[in-house]
Amino acid sequence: MKKVLLGMSGGVDSSVAAALLIDMGYDVTGVTFKLWHPMDDIFDREDSCCSIDDVNDAKDIADILGIPHYTFNFKDVFKKNVVDYFVEEYKNGKTPNPCIVCNKSIKFDHFYNKAMSMGFNYISTGHYAKIIHKDGQMFLAKAEYDKKDQSYFLYNIPKSHLEKTLFPLGKYTKPQVRELAEKYNLGNISSKKDSQEICFIDKNGYNTFLEGYTFECSPKGNFIDISGNILGKHKGFWNYTIGQRKGLGITFNKPMFVSKLDPITKEITLCDEIHLFSNQCNISDTNWLVDKSTLFNISLNIKIRNQAKFASGKIYFMDNNITSIEFDKPQRAITKGQSAVIYINDIVAGGGIIQ
Repeated sequence: MKKVLLGMSGGVDSSVAAALLIDMGYDVTGVTFKLWHPMDDIFDREDSCCSIDDVNDAKDIADILGIPHYTFNFKDVFKKNVVDYFVEEYKNGKTPNPCIVCNKSIKFDHFYNKAMSMGFNYISTGHYAKIIHKDGQMFLAKAEYDKKDQSYFLYNIPKSHLEKTLFPLGKYTKPQVRELAEKYNLGNISSKKDSQEICFIDKNGYNTFLEGYTFECSPKGNFIDISGNILGKHKGFWNYTIGQRKGLGITFNKPMFVSKLDPITKEITLCDEIHLFSNQCNISDTNWLVDKSTLFNISLNIKIRNQAKFASGKIYFMDNNITSIEFDKPQRAITKGQSAVIYINDIVAGGGIIQ
């Protein structure tokens, strides 16, 4: 019987994934990650994906299903590779996506390697995505349920890991998963709310977290227009992101939007909405899950953020491992630090960090 080490957050998705894997005939072991959080004891938090309630929920589900359950302490590596990265990107005027970095560094690096060293055949998570076999190869693909598809967050999986990774929720909708939780008699887990998007940021927001983490106040500076004229003072560099209109802290006689953040001068450029659109961007730190030669001069589907609609375009491989993306139609608020993920129909071709 093939052995699977499953990441269990204590939520409905990973709990149902465990039950499905057992039904598929796998020997399943659950593990919950102990991650760093600003509070002294992250397991006292109720709104974090790593709270004591979540750990207990995961253990309870494991007991119901009759599988072993462990905890892995990834606090130090999470703080270094995910949290510190998040902070430095924000200080440099970028808008990072820590969930993508967590998948790359924690789930599909440290967790994967730990599982392989322990003799497991596969790892698994409760992500909504699929791994498909085609022409003798394995590919990462979108989940069948578009509303919950999480393939965008997974583009950094090393291609070599695909054959040892299982995503049992790829063909299900969220309502179906909640129904399965009831079918498998998994207690009250079927009605449990989804965890918040970024586990180490609480309801007080990014700026409060950054000030507390760095022991620095959010740097003040000027709002300027695209010609460099000073428009007024902003309330702190870390409060803004590209495309933002609301919450500027200053009013104008027309809508104005954030178009640029200068980490050196701490100036924030405001513009009319028309200036937010661009038909080109560059990405670096790329990971490719298909043969790059197959991507030359063909129309591709591209997401410049998780909630963005797909945009058609082409890519060109440049020097210094830079990939240039040219969109068929200009895209709004392309943001440094976010990831652009490239698809061939439903297959994830790869992606990288917008520069």
